[in-house]
Amino acid sequence: MSAHPVPSARARALVAGAYDTHVHIAPDVMERRIDDLDLAHRFAEVGLAGFVIKSHYVATAERAAVVRKVVPDVDVLGAVTLNGSMGGMNPVAVEIAGRQGARIVWMPTVDSANQRRSTAADLPGAKPAMWGAVQADLHAQGIVPDVVEVVDADGQVLERVRQVLRVIARHDLVLATGHLSGDETLAVVHAARDEGVRRIVVTHPEFTSQRLPADHQRELAEAGALLERCFTTPYTGKVAWEEMFANIRAVGPEHSVLSSDLGQPFNPPVEDGLALFADRLLDAGFTEQEVRTMAVDNSRHLAAAATRL
Repeated sequence: MSAHPVPSARARALVAGAYDTHVHIAPDVMERRIDDLDLAHRFAEVGLAGFVIKSHYVATAERAAVVRKVVPDVDVLGAVTLNGSMGGMNPVAVEIAGRQGARIVWMPTVDSANQRRSTAADLPGAKPAMWGAVQADLHAQGIVPDVVEVVDADGQVLERVRQVLRVIARHDLVLATGHLSGDETLAVVHAARDEGVRRIVVTHPEFTSQRLPADHQRELAEAGALLERCFTTPYTGKVAWEEMFANIRAVGPEHSVLSSDLGQPFNPPVEDGLALFADRLLDAGFTEQEVRTMAVDNSRHLAAAATRL
């Protein structure tokens, strides 16, 4: 396993009390660097408050509840992603996740129309997303689910999506926009506000299949969404660090939230992600308060107030 940078003590202290709202850990359908329980113990050791278990294929609220019982000092939260394995745009899946105390609902990622149709290429030398191999294997078996659409031919949000948004609002869950296109993201964010959703995150807007320009990101921030800055996106070469920093400055740090998107075996330890991100931001000239706003204040805003039944 290749060597990775080690966070500074200054960065560790700066992100203390933060949640990492986007991690990919075992058990999963692909190899991961660490499992739920071991990561919870490591978060406790480094002073992080908790994390949200992200899976492209399964709901994770039950796992999170078990980990919270074993490691009560770390607030581990579940989620659901509306890909084909969860029935696509499935309000029942969201309702069940809400009743189990899930925190985040992701719009489709690997099965979104935008991701499936994307011809965007990673930057030279970038590491490919691990789910690509799973999708390729499903294709080879002929069992790929249908594309999960969110808008009609006129760009209007589908009623099925609005049903999901109403369930998210009723349970006070966080809506994350997944791998939708820029136009789809705008349409869904505005529909979510109409349906009473209170917390919205635009998922890694710098990711290969999205690459939302700064003016688009500003419009989403003005609509009340937080822009998620994932450590892995620049770390694995999918976007230049300078481009991400420019987007943060253009939109305003108060409208960004940091996450790691870590858990891949070839990437740094998950518990190091937020602090490594903080070091990069500090080196780029962001203030300690700006980093703390993005890493701690905004992540805790997203993690708060889930009803766990």
